[in-house]
Amino acid sequence: MALMKTWYEPEEVEAKFGVKKGLVLEWVKDGLVRCEREGKKVLRVNIDDVKLEMEGLVGKE
Repeated sequence: MALMKTWYEPEEVEAKFGVKKGLVLEWVKDGLVRCEREGKKVLRVNIDDVKLEMEGLVGKE
């Protein structure tokens, strides 16, 4: 059982971590970030996956 929240709405990721919603959805589209969907709409994304992608961005700079 996780001790912290691991699934966030894309808007929450933008507000809490400063990653633009569009970028998060691009990562989902590319298969880099797991998500929960309702139809075609992305409801929640896995924050561990988002953090890994953020680390990759920081490493490129």
